[in-house]
Amino acid sequence: MPKTLDAVGRRHAPGRAAWLLGPAMVAGVAYLDPGNVASNMTAGASFGYLLVWVVVLGNVMAWLIQYLSAKLGIVTGESLPQILGRRLHRRWARRAYWLQAELVAMATDIAEVIGGAVALNLLFGIPLVWGGAITGIVSMLLLVVQSRRGARAFETVLIGLLLVIAVGFTFGLFFAPPDAGGVVGGLVPRFEGTNSVLLAASILGATIMPHAIYAHSALSRDRFAPAAPTAASGLEHARGISTPRLLRATRWDVTIALAVAGTVNLAILLLAAANLAGVNGTDSLEGAYAALRDGLGPLVATMFAVGLLASGLASTSVGAYAGAEIMHGLLRVRVPLLARRLVTLIPALVILAVGVDSTLALVLSQVVLSFGIPFALVPLVALTARREVLGVHRNRVLTTAAGIAAAVFLIALNAVLLWLVFTGG
Repeated sequence: MPKTLDAVGRRHAPGRAAWLLGPAMVAGVAYLDPGNVASNMTAGASFGYLLVWVVVLGNVMAWLIQYLSAKLGIVTGESLPQILGRRLHRRWARRAYWLQAELVAMATDIAEVIGGAVALNLLFGIPLVWGGAITGIVSMLLLVVQSRRGARAFETVLIGLLLVIAVGFTFGLFFAPPDAGGVVGGLVPRFEGTNSVLLAASILGATIMPHAIYAHSALSRDRFAPAAPTAASGLEHARGISTPRLLRATRWDVTIALAVAGTVNLAILLLAAANLAGVNGTDSLEGAYAALRDGLGPLVATMFAVGLLASGLASTSVGAYAGAEIMHGLLRVRVPLLARRLVTLIPALVILAVGVDSTLALVLSQVVLSFGIPFALVPLVALTARREVLGVHRNRVLTTAAGIAAAVFLIALNAVLLWLVFTGG
């Protein structure tokens, strides 16, 4: 039986299908970061079940997008930033593209560090600035695992945190299940004013995260990289496993990861809609925690805070990984992950130190992410549709059409949001 080699050189039998799963689980952590929590909690508390359809639609679009990203990394042996860095011949174009991607990565870091800081404050009373510093330090330790033990060990740790996140955020629904009629009614697409559009853009920015698009192609590249360097045309032979089989496993990987992420995101919104709608003070994570504690008991509130902490710790590591890949691919500069993590920690700590409302900062960071989506999604769809890039594995016509439809929808939503904000509509 032929053997395959992962990025750290360990041998595995291709017959063990479970070994082929993992990269999507790591990328899926980005779909459960504190920004998701803030956006979904705020949406449920402010508008009840109104925006259920946004969470569901966002998860459906995310499945397609993450699969295309993983496929690009598997077939080419390169990440999306690497391919773009090679195709953008003008230095100013590469730098401009990197700048917008870097701003998106920084917005991600802000959301994740703030979320971890808030969780530590709720659980242990640690001041927010110190909580942010602790979150950053723990994320550095997780990155040490990735750099020293390889992709598989990194995946194992993050999947463990993903399970903690899932339990923490769904726990409350067993004590206070949502109204079935309200959930069904929330599947009908509609808005109610500017704030609902703002929250919809925030939910989509938190669900379809640009840095997750960049990261997934790199995660798949690293996970299935042969032990010895080889040309892209010889990847399949060097791996000892067919590309179609890897792609089939990847579809399962993405399906499982986003089923978990989508269920948890929906659970957060439903928990807020069922228990926090109309309750004063629930427009912040601290207020939501207090309302859950008073309404459902300290155990539910504590589990919520534990889920928030795991969310911040796991997602900030994925964000740092994505940011380093963006810089390396576009600027051809390799910055050590730990050094980059230290630098990108500063903006979040500054926000915490000056006393900016943490929940507002989280929600607005997700809006920034939403505006970065087209810059990642449009090139992804275009590249995966080209024969010269993916050969026989290029997108089918319907797949490309679905990708274009998703991009158009997201761009249109952001345009409507801008119009409503600036006109006061």
